[in-house]
Amino acid sequence: MAGTGSGNLKTVRLWRDAALRARKLRSNLRQLTLSAAGGCSGADQIDSPNTPQLMLPANIGDIEVLNLGNNGLEEVPDGLGSALGSLRVLVLRRNRFTRLPPAVAELGHHLTELDVSHNRLSVLGAEVVSALRELRKLNLSHNQLPSLPAQLGALVHLEELDVSFNRLTHLPDSLSCLFRLRTLDVDHNQLTVFPRQLLQLVALEELDVSSNRLRGLPEDINALRALKILWLSGAELGTLPSGFCELASLESLMLDNNGLQALPAQFSRLQRLKMLNLSSNLFEEFPAALLPLAGLEELYLSRNQLTSVPSLISGLGHLLTLWLDNNRIRYLPDSIVELTGLEELVLQGNQIAVLPDNFGQLSRVGLWKIKDNPLIQPPYEVCMKGIPYIAAYQKELAHSQPAVQPRLKLLLMGHKAAGKTLLRHCLTEGRVEGNQGGGDKEKSYLPSSPPVSKGIEVTSWTADASRGLRFIVYDLAGDESYEVIQPFFLSPGALYVLVVNLATYEPLRFPTTVGSFLHRVGARVPHAVVCIVGTHADLCGEQELEEKCLDIHRQIALQEKHDAEGLSRLAQVVDEALARDFELRSASPHAAYYGVSDKNLRRRKAHFQYLLNHRLQILSPVLPVSCRDPRQLQRLRDKLLSVAEHREIFPNLHRVLPRSWQVLEELHFQPPQAQRLWLSWWDSARLGLQAGLTEDRLQSALSYLHESGKLLYFEDSPALKEHVFHNLSRLIDILNVFFQRDPSLLLHKLLLGTSGESEGEGESSPLKALSTQSQDTLRATQLHHYVEGFLLHGLLPAHVIRLLLKPHVQAQQDLQLLLELLEKMGLCYCLNKPKGKPLNGSTAWYKFPCYVQNEVPHAEAWINGTNLAGQSFVAEQLQIEYSFPFTFPPGLFARYSVQINSHVVHRSDGKLQIFAYRGKVPVVLVSWSSYLFD
Repeated sequence: MAGTGSGNLKTVRLWRDAALRARKLRSNLRQLTLSAAGGCSGADQIDSPNTPQLMLPANIGDIEVLNLGNNGLEEVPDGLGSALGSLRVLVLRRNRFTRLPPAVAELGHHLTELDVSHNRLSVLGAEVVSALRELRKLNLSHNQLPSLPAQLGALVHLEELDVSFNRLTHLPDSLSCLFRLRTLDVDHNQLTVFPRQLLQLVALEELDVSSNRLRGLPEDINALRALKILWLSGAELGTLPSGFCELASLESLMLDNNGLQALPAQFSRLQRLKMLNLSSNLFEEFPAALLPLAGLEELYLSRNQLTSVPSLISGLGHLLTLWLDNNRIRYLPDSIVELTGLEELVLQGNQIAVLPDNFGQLSRVGLWKIKDNPLIQPPYEVCMKGIPYIAAYQKELAHSQPAVQPRLKLLLMGHKAAGKTLLRHCLTEGRVEGNQGGGDKEKSYLPSSPPVSKGIEVTSWTADASRGLRFIVYDLAGDESYEVIQPFFLSPGALYVLVVNLATYEPLRFPTTVGSFLHRVGARVPHAVVCIVGTHADLCGEQELEEKCLDIHRQIALQEKHDAEGLSRLAQVVDEALARDFELRSASPHAAYYGVSDKNLRRRKAHFQYLLNHRLQILSPVLPVSCRDPRQLQRLRDKLLSVAEHREIFPNLHRVLPRSWQVLEELHFQPPQAQRLWLSWWDSARLGLQAGLTEDRLQSALSYLHESGKLLYFEDSPALKEHVFHNLSRLIDILNVFFQRDPSLLLHKLLLGTSGESEGEGESSPLKALSTQSQDTLRATQLHHYVEGFLLHGLLPAHVIRLLLKPHVQAQQDLQLLLELLEKMGLCYCLNKPKGKPLNGSTAWYKFPCYVQNEVPHAEAWINGTNLAGQSFVAEQLQIEYSFPFTFPPGLFARYSVQINSHVVHRSDGKLQIFAYRGKVPVVLVSWSSYLFD
């Protein structure tokens, strides 16, 4: 053997391994796939001065399909053709060829298919092309070809030709000689006019000239009478010629991403058309020429400027797919419900407020998108659940009198000590802390010391009784320990008030006091409405106040600009990945978006674009307020009312509900059930009957009340679906117990709980009293141990949790339901309960991951009887990376830790890591973000 470098050895292994293991069938042909591996003895050897030695299997002459793709080859040795006397299909894709290998010409008398895509071809070679006279399929896509040789026209048997993703500025005249050509792909080249040579290809059935700057089509394009599939996406077309309408065989037509404003009147002649894509054009009116196309099955009109849909759309009776998203449509015609065969209906990003009656007739719709519409009838919370829920709503509305509820959720957010709680008191109770200036006579009803935050608190505030406008005010605690549960309260359709303490604000503190909260809201609720209020304005001088407000405004603008640029870069990376197509992305695990399908990449691109188009609506300027000044407070009230009633900001404020749903909500909050922690489903059913709801109509009402945040009803949870958690105030009080990290307060609650259990034992002797005192000391020591374990490792036994929650939880059933609910919310999980088995009297331990302090897992060892501390998995691991555009959502890793519990065993948790097993496979989860963002 001559010169056995690494390249030679690779090629030797490539051939030898293929002979042993890669013979497959392709259209009843004997197939050989060669890849880098192994070697064999007794093989023939072919030498070439420019190519590594190839070890051919002895029976190479019988092979009819040879796949040499993905091997980094630069040459194919001369003489290969004589060795492959039966070869009909040759695949050379994903190598490093800069020209067609001369050895391919030796195969010309019998080769019918050749794939040289994804190489570095800049020239083909006239002699090689001329020799391939029997070729029927030729793939030259994803190369660097500036032109094609005239000899290509001599391949008279050619049926399929792909020259996409090259640098072609024109096509050879000889191409018109390919009378048998059925499929031609020329997309993503540099053509500036439609090649007239193509008009001679009378057998052509599929043509793709997308992503070329054609700017127009020839009038006689009707010469392509056999054409069934035509791609003209992104071809910069402004109009279509009348001759286009004579392509009577067309079945699929892609005209998206052009500049079309109208279709020719004769477009309706295309009666065989089944799929039409007109997305991303400039249509202001629904093209009337489409309405006679009765056989149309798929219609895409996304991202245009449509304002209405004609009632005659019902004539498209075979329609299965209708995409009308991101237009300006204000209403849908009643006749749209006659399209009963629809399976996909996409309406998001329009201005639709009311859906037509009998919308439930569209029962076959599986893909349904309706977000980003100002829906009031049905409300968004109903629409997002799907067509069956819309049908139930409309049926109920027909049974019950409509009721309009102007009610808005208002969330107070901000850093600890920003003044949220005092501001809430002043706003909702109409009182001020006091009057030091003497100009206003309003009396102070608040205590001299400001109210202390109790954690998360909820208040109902009737801001304007004459108009019936009511705010549900959520005061979200600013303490970091509450970050894990804050996302549960962030929802669309709410008004967010970000409170900043102007007295302590400094420009360097912007990221923690303003920026991080904006990121948090924007990630959870894109396009949310945010009002920034500066408190303690009376403690700042006039110039200081102005400078701080301007600085906040300036830094918000800079952050928004930086975020938008970051999203644009991420979208560009996705575009670059899409340009490489799936097979190229799958060639190397180091490639961007390795193994990600085109569909998922397009979905990711659409998400980035959605975030770019739906930035936070930050009301400007910063509104400074002093709780000592009633005029400033009134100005803030007026501002909030003005924003709430602004039809363009909160178009769905006046949502329409069935009267029975409104009555059901009210009944849940009346005595005696108002005092209970939860109701059974049957309890709610009885209330439903009082509201006029039969049992079969109750589900949709409870679902709406859950989605709108009035109560909790988890219809998808086997453990919780038979219960309704209507007393949200008590539930929030319970959550506050777990997220107050004060050890003395926790110990005090536990001691109060145990003292209640020991009452009623009667008088005792001095000796017994001494014994009782000793027991109390022992109990206090033990409880102190539990508190330490909770604050360090997030561990608590069930009986201690019950003590903590007195008097909220009385019965054991209350406790079990509550723990199931906390697990559903991602706050804790049962550590030692076998899956599907009872504990058999053992103490149930619960883990709260957000409390874990140790970075390396070890705390569970003394409960499970094992020791995972310091254990490192040396087995090969699959690494999955999650990326977030701006910042890692606080508390996400802790909630994720709970969600995976049902999928792993023998786990041990740290603050930053989780060690576990999935069956016998070791799993290591690491929160790298903790290092990146903390």
